[in-house]
Amino acid sequence: MDIERLYKLFSEHQVVTTDSRDCPEGSIFFALKGESFDGNKFAESALQKGCSYAVIDEPEYARDERYIVVDDTLATLKLLARHHRRQFDIPVIGITGTNGKTTTKELVAAVLSKKYNVLYTQGNFNNDIGVPKTLLRLKKEHEIAVIEMGASHPGDIKTLVETVEPDYGLITNVGKAHLQGFGSFEGVIKTKGELYEFLRQRKGSKVFIDAGNEHLAGISHGLDLIKYACSPMPGLYVEGHVVSCAPLLCFEWRKGEGPWHEVSTHLIGTYNLCNMLAAASVGLYFGVSEDAVSEALAGYVPSNNRSQLESTEHNKLIVDAYNANPTSMMAALENFRRMEVLHKMVILGDMKELGKSSHEEHQKIVSYIDECKFERVILVGEEFGQATSSYEHYQDARQLSEVLKKSKPKGFYILIKGSNSMKLAPLQELL
Repeated sequence: MDIERLYKLFSEHQVVTTDSRDCPEGSIFFALKGESFDGNKFAESALQKGCSYAVIDEPEYARDERYIVVDDTLATLKLLARHHRRQFDIPVIGITGTNGKTTTKELVAAVLSKKYNVLYTQGNFNNDIGVPKTLLRLKKEHEIAVIEMGASHPGDIKTLVETVEPDYGLITNVGKAHLQGFGSFEGVIKTKGELYEFLRQRKGSKVFIDAGNEHLAGISHGLDLIKYACSPMPGLYVEGHVVSCAPLLCFEWRKGEGPWHEVSTHLIGTYNLCNMLAAASVGLYFGVSEDAVSEALAGYVPSNNRSQLESTEHNKLIVDAYNANPTSMMAALENFRRMEVLHKMVILGDMKELGKSSHEEHQKIVSYIDECKFERVILVGEEFGQATSSYEHYQDARQLSEVLKKSKPKGFYILIKGSNSMKLAPLQELL
């Protein structure tokens, strides 16, 4: 079936599902495949549960006219999403980056929502399945779209931008993450830069850029740039600086040479300043007032274990356990070191997907901790266990939890940081 015919069906059944356990009445089921599952096998079940059609790529599973057979289900989902996106003459902003892309996306959406009806990526559904499903949620009432795009291998962003076709781009930063997939830091830069490559070919496109980031500056030639930075420099659209971090971030910002605005946030981390300035730049460019920008930034409350401050009966927790890589881990530690509080403790879990660089990067973190003089340091995971260290170490979160049940720390500010797979977030209940 060609995309035009499939799109006609979608126009009549505007809910798409890829999960046979979630089949809203009248929806279209796309039978995707993974390493350990084949959605084709669940197409019949999806139809029985309420789907009107099932898109499959293995003809033997077709039973009647409700089964739509295509060559590749995922490729078809992307084509359908792109076709749908092309029906809307609204600005589409593509956001990627090693660290901060989800927070930045949410901040941008919060600011733009002061003036527009915004479609934006929910959670971190930023991969080759989540992105097309997000685009397929576009409705006539939407006035602007903010699409987050993630990557763990070369070419991932190229594939996503060819589906999204953004008019505007924002790379938060580039850092050492997914090195096992990218092969090198240079591979990370090249892949994230695929957003810039696409925008070079798109007429009228613009890029919001952290002018103080040398890696981004090095790949931004030939683009129409809207610049922001965390320190003064010529030609800035927006600039800002930290006022305090005790422990929540308070900062000042201004547009051009205009008046300064002070914003007290709900976010932990001086590293979030650039994310705030990025959101301010996007909002101002699209006509959100300066007061409304400040109001949106001050009102944003983080979730999903990202830069959150939690209070328990005995401690204050800085929970940043959604993910971790050398760049974000170092930024979190540097921020915690500078934080104007007493009695600091850190619980750090392994950083995953670093390949050959893993031992070196974990050792660098341990060496930096040596300089910080935190009152207590706990390391969790096999990789940290192989580093030369005199700190407490546990093989996994379960082993650490048994220790915490018997001896609970009290009166600390505790930074919890590690890759999501280390399952550190549940430790909050024991602290």
